[in-house]
Amino acid sequence: MSTPKFRPFTYGVTRVATRDGAGGVQYLAAEQPLAAFDARMSDRLAHWARTTPDTLFLAQRERLADGSLGDWRHVTYAQALDAARRIGQALLARGLSAERPVMILSENSLEHALLALACLWIGVPWAPISPPYSIVSKDFGKLRHIMGLLTPGLIWADDGARYGAAIAATAPPDAELVLSRGLDAPALAGRAITPLEALLATEASAAVDAAQAATGPDTIAKFLFTSGSTKNPKAVINTHRMLCANQQQMRQSMPTLEQEKPVLVDWLPWNHTFGGNHNFGLVLSNGGTLYIDDGRPMPALVGETLRNLREIAPTLYFNVPTGFEAIAQAMKQDAQLRRNLLSRVKMFFYAGASLPQSVWDALSESEEAELGERIVMTCGFGMTESSPYGLFPTGPDIRAGELGVPTPGMECKLAPVDGKIELRYRGPNITPGYWRTPDATAESFDEEGFFRTGDAVQWIKPEDTHQGLRFDGRIAEDFKLSTGTFVSVGPLRARAIAAGAPYIQDVVVTGLNRKEVGALVFTTAAVRSLAGVAADAPLADVLRHPAVVAHFTGVAGELARSATGSASRIARLTLLAEPPSIDKGEVTDKGSINQRAVLKVREALVQALYDEAPEVLVIKPGAQP
Repeated sequence: MSTPKFRPFTYGVTRVATRDGAGGVQYLAAEQPLAAFDARMSDRLAHWARTTPDTLFLAQRERLADGSLGDWRHVTYAQALDAARRIGQALLARGLSAERPVMILSENSLEHALLALACLWIGVPWAPISPPYSIVSKDFGKLRHIMGLLTPGLIWADDGARYGAAIAATAPPDAELVLSRGLDAPALAGRAITPLEALLATEASAAVDAAQAATGPDTIAKFLFTSGSTKNPKAVINTHRMLCANQQQMRQSMPTLEQEKPVLVDWLPWNHTFGGNHNFGLVLSNGGTLYIDDGRPMPALVGETLRNLREIAPTLYFNVPTGFEAIAQAMKQDAQLRRNLLSRVKMFFYAGASLPQSVWDALSESEEAELGERIVMTCGFGMTESSPYGLFPTGPDIRAGELGVPTPGMECKLAPVDGKIELRYRGPNITPGYWRTPDATAESFDEEGFFRTGDAVQWIKPEDTHQGLRFDGRIAEDFKLSTGTFVSVGPLRARAIAAGAPYIQDVVVTGLNRKEVGALVFTTAAVRSLAGVAADAPLADVLRHPAVVAHFTGVAGELARSATGSASRIARLTLLAEPPSIDKGEVTDKGSINQRAVLKVREALVQALYDEAPEVLVIKPGAQP
């Protein structure tokens, strides 16, 4: 087989230094040292506003009165700094602090960005909160917990009509409410409301720049919340040191960031570290441009993403596996999409370890047909607590699940835990802990100060450590059947995905305290080809098509024949029409499936799978349901 040709892309770290510790522990770090980095992220905004004031920084399509999206609204670096200083002056007057921070309830937007930049400028932390906690939740339980933990001094939402009920039910009476629209929302009747325009109209003074000068590496920039799939969400402290160090680590691992200013088209939510720290920070730190994508990788909204990618050509493109699957399918038929998206992109980047090889191969096929070469597909591996960038591949010849080596300045510890090898982190990009949760902070660090990630890894090639690590599942995902047999989820998931390629996107393994292992299966768009139906055919109907059922019955049979016992035998499975939701925590900040969250969100479905309820299609090895 010939070696594929790739569009040029340089990997900054290709070698690691390793050492052995006691009890089977190993340590590894990049041979390349970490270069000096900024003291605060706000210095990057000042730098670009001074040196490239008219460069486009942020853009978002205008939402029209009928709900559709129109032309792009633009914000330059000079305009962003001016707005940040104005809003910052208004925030200073309110006496806000880490004890009374700013809380942001709404989705990505220009207004969201400007308020966050104002906080960054003056040293007042902000906390972007998952919107579903306000607009999907019925009891607002997580939002109420977060309000009590943070004690916000100011709460902003884009629209009082959408967020009013949540605010009325959970906001402390001493927190100022700021809205962009819907100031007359009935749910907020009788409560004082400040329009965001009033903050923007404030005249900045020397005090706002003095506040910026007083910030430093240990100043808390923001709080980002964990998903809280099994417990209440925790507030991860993000300091300026963490964010600045991580951006320098990214530049050294991905030298393209210094060779060309990045242009991103990105939907990833800013309440997650991937979108809010990694991607937004990458643009700000390197003087690039971010087009805010109002699409999502789901059938009803992916069209907006494809529209944007037909118009705006990114230099780097980031997404989660379901997003790349939608793009791979669309590029097969859409010449304009292929031509524009592939015109100057240097790198595709997915987070986590769950990109099916079939999607990877489909992207490569379109790239070679359009360009005569492939675009490098890479992955980053980290977490909210690592800012998030942690591991990166050493070259283009990687497969799904391979993570690479540590970024400069971050040391990894490989510690044996419960029969697996846990990955642990230590470095300037690692959080000092969780806000107002000292017990959780203490539990998260080991005796040497390494952060316990809970991720299991193995060497790609033990004889060649420079190739780095591959993902081996989450240690906490493993469980026991009611028989006492231990189920190792990571390897079983990988077997199922491989056996079902190219029709399986991901698998969630079930069976805790039950007699046999089951599986919830997320399928790829390619599953429609099994049924011979149109690309827009309802997925729920497709998954019950006899040809689809017969195929997955065969997959279940193949897995059963290769099983070595009850712990590796999937005895029943069902196909899911509803994709995993990043907003419900089913997709982690790494872009991989959150096994625990899916099982919690779909608890009734798991029960129905084992009860063989009529509303659930139960597929078993060698038996037609």
